[in-house]
Amino acid sequence: MAQKPSIPKGTRDFSPAEVSKRNYIMSIMRQHFEKFGYQPIETPSFENSETLMGKYGEEGDRLIFKILNSGDYLDKVPTEELQAINYKKLTGKISEKALRYDLTVPFARYVVQHQSEIEFPFKRYQIQPVWRADRPQKGRFREFYQCDADVVGSTSLWQEVELVQLYDSVFASLGLNGVTIKINNRKVLSGIAEVIGASDKLIDFTVALDKLDKIGEEGVKKEMLEKGISEDALLKVQPLFSFTGTIEEKLEKLSTLLADSEEGMKGIEELRFICDNVTQLGLKKAHLDLDVTLARGLNYYTGAIFEVAAPTGVAMGSIGGGGRYDDLTGIFGLKNMSGVGISFGLDRIYLVLEELNLFPETVTTATKVLFLNYNEVHAFAAMKAVTFLRNHNIKAEMYPDAAKEDKQFKHVKNRAIPFIVKEITEAGYTLKDLNTGEQLQLSLEQLLQKLQ
Repeated sequence: MAQKPSIPKGTRDFSPAEVSKRNYIMSIMRQHFEKFGYQPIETPSFENSETLMGKYGEEGDRLIFKILNSGDYLDKVPTEELQAINYKKLTGKISEKALRYDLTVPFARYVVQHQSEIEFPFKRYQIQPVWRADRPQKGRFREFYQCDADVVGSTSLWQEVELVQLYDSVFASLGLNGVTIKINNRKVLSGIAEVIGASDKLIDFTVALDKLDKIGEEGVKKEMLEKGISEDALLKVQPLFSFTGTIEEKLEKLSTLLADSEEGMKGIEELRFICDNVTQLGLKKAHLDLDVTLARGLNYYTGAIFEVAAPTGVAMGSIGGGGRYDDLTGIFGLKNMSGVGISFGLDRIYLVLEELNLFPETVTTATKVLFLNYNEVHAFAAMKAVTFLRNHNIKAEMYPDAAKEDKQFKHVKNRAIPFIVKEITEAGYTLKDLNTGEQLQLSLEQLLQKLQ
């Protein structure tokens, strides 16, 4: 017997109901993206390796899926190099392309490549899949969609204020209350590294700190020690692990801690501007909080950083994140092009909505009415009515075969279609509501009005 086919770990098939729910989330995102003035773009699923490598830090680079060159990709590699088994050197010769890791770096490449065609500031949104060679677990997949909104060509902190509002608007429309939008600033983290004497270990410091919610305080300290950050530095950083109070109180504590760091104080002022204005403008459903341990371990962030936590009680990692990146396009030759952006984790948002039962029932309703099929004459009359209803935006169809009525009813039930048309006579159409059992004799116009 043939072996049952399977799919790679970390990937999924989606049923019609699941696709409908995902489309529902994406349609709400698109609605708000465009309401806020963001324009859609798309980029290829794979990029040249040199575009992606070195942009995500050492850990990120390891998670990039490489694509083997087509044809006999080993032919051009000298035998001695194959025998040396130097994987890093070999990879560059047999793989020139890679699946995109996120949408931000491809966006930076897009901006540089099309800079003469773009009107700046440029606000774009992008909803496409990305790939990461990560260890699959709940809410973490190797293939998943990102839904990004970015603006480049402006250093104004009003963009950060707007992005917080955008998060809030999307989650409010999804009915997702109690979401926490966490904010921090990479300049603050640089300042902390400076005052504890670990400026040369900034990347190691932020990468470890970013794992606080995963490995806990002791795990973070252990990793920092392993990376060469001293015991004395850890004592100085200890207050970060128990930073409590309102946003204003946290900012005051940071001001004391970072009084001798010009970079750190600049970060505090940026945070104060964003938080004060968001507070005064107000949020619909979300809660803004300053999290001084938030690091977001991607190298390209230079200013404000964001991460969105699901409502309390839902066991889920972050459902969104982003930040300010002043130098990203510089790596592709376009200097002085600041940008800031956020990303929505579609798959995790889906799981949260599912767990909290927040999807409207109508989301998965596909066909609204199905006409039964008894014979060719009846089928033609049914298709005339189906065509009429479709022309008036009613989701209608006819059972394709003149099968036994029981079989057709079973099909309707299995697909959760709410209405059927049983009979078609000169007197009209016999419509049955399968939820209430009500049966009506209607003209074609009356049938349309009922289904609308």
